[in-house]
Amino acid sequence: MARIDSFLRLVVEQHASDLHFHAGSVPIIRHDGDLVPLPFRVLSDVEARRFLTEIMTPDQVAAFDADRELDFAYVLAGVGRFRVNALVQSRGVGAVFRIIQAKVPTLDELGLPPVVKKIAAYSSGLVLITGPTGSGKTTSLAAIVNEINLTARRHIITIEDPIEVVHAPMKSVVTQRQVGAHTDSFSSALRSALREAPDVLVVGEMRDLETVSLALAAAETGVLVFGTLHTGSARKSIDRILDMHPESVREQVRGVLSVMLKAVVSQHLCKRASGDGRIAAFEVLLQSYGVSHMIRDNKVHQLDAFMQSTENAGDAMQTLDGCLLSHVRAGLIEVDEAVRVANYPDTLRRILSELPPQE
Repeated sequence: MARIDSFLRLVVEQHASDLHFHAGSVPIIRHDGDLVPLPFRVLSDVEARRFLTEIMTPDQVAAFDADRELDFAYVLAGVGRFRVNALVQSRGVGAVFRIIQAKVPTLDELGLPPVVKKIAAYSSGLVLITGPTGSGKTTSLAAIVNEINLTARRHIITIEDPIEVVHAPMKSVVTQRQVGAHTDSFSSALRSALREAPDVLVVGEMRDLETVSLALAAAETGVLVFGTLHTGSARKSIDRILDMHPESVREQVRGVLSVMLKAVVSQHLCKRASGDGRIAAFEVLLQSYGVSHMIRDNKVHQLDAFMQSTENAGDAMQTLDGCLLSHVRAGLIEVDEAVRVANYPDTLRRILSELPPQE
């Protein structure tokens, strides 16, 4: 048994999400979003390196020494799978371990909006799952893939770094590729995927211009493409994609995006008012004539107001702040937590202050 296994067992037993294991610090776990130091000595650089390299293969050790960072998955039998990011920092080596749930949750179990089931049934286009680090994007994306796998006969190709959730083929054929182990890069895997007759293409992270361009090109060929972005709202997600491109081609990209972007689901995790875990708040943008027009005509800044108007009209679209307001009214989260997460905190606080007191 590797020496770090005891810490990882503790992460699982305490229902925590992460283990921070860095030289110059005691080990720390993240529980319901809060960092909790463990009663252990401060790790030296030599000690931390021994703990970490013990669970790496010789090739992984060589890659870590060469690049000073490494992403990989670690499986602890009988306990679970962990996504690992090993790195070199100012006090020496370190790593962050994130637990990967063994059972893929359903869309309903995650509390995703009902419209996400319809999104999973789309035949083509680009769908973005967005949110800050640690907001559950990977879990939501895994649940969407699981929904497709259970309900449709399609060829699903995932490109990940590393592979986190392993999907056994159900109705669909599932091909999972890991950057580094099975392909050199996201971009090369995307190019290859277009020759592999995919129906659904899942890009773990749209992190650079080349990957974004290839994902858009795949959507144009009639493939349903899912990707993730580290952005806090639908509007910011569209801005991020456009900002990645040189000014000289943005008008063309706006035209493509206005047609190919079918949905953006943005999510944030909030502490429950009961203190028992966290609950997700979602923003959902769906393609419509109005949305396409605003993207094409460089009026993305109007999307928030447009979404709010359609939300109030009972459309399936919803704003993050509208979802937070509903959570507060239902007693699921506190006012301060809603304001912390909101896109427009001052406006939300004013609206919440005008609500009648709960009985």
